[in-house]
Amino acid sequence: MSLSCEQAEHALRVAKEKAIEIDRGPVGIAVVDARGDLICCVRMDGARWYTADVARSKAFASSTWGKTTKDLQATIADNPVVRTVISLGNDFITPAEGAVPIIKDNVILGAIGASGADPEADEIISQAGVDAIVK
Repeated sequence: MSLSCEQAEHALRVAKEKAIEIDRGPVGIAVVDARGDLICCVRMDGARWYTADVARSKAFASSTWGKTTKDLQATIADNPVVRTVISLGNDFITPAEGAVPIIKDNVILGAIGASGADPEADEIISQAGVDAIVK
């Protein structure tokens, strides 16, 4: 089972609609597959130049561990393995709140990350995209 481009694009559209609905600022949104490879992303008008890359790196972290990046934040300080994996990824893994894994039938299909709003809003946006796929 894998995440199709069509599913990823649908999730991205839903996440973008949620970002517009909650109106906490323009964001970058990224959808990655189970390996963390980018499927699609968007940087909304007015979003800072780095938001799409940060969204992708949050999604990469979420996909790698199959957890929200909010949950990952709590485990990093006490886990040298997580810190090592982050450094091996050339710091392209960002375990900051705002990404949610896409898990269906106990299989990690990928993750969605958002960046540019406050951390809570980033996660709400990502969760909306995930819900569009798994519910």
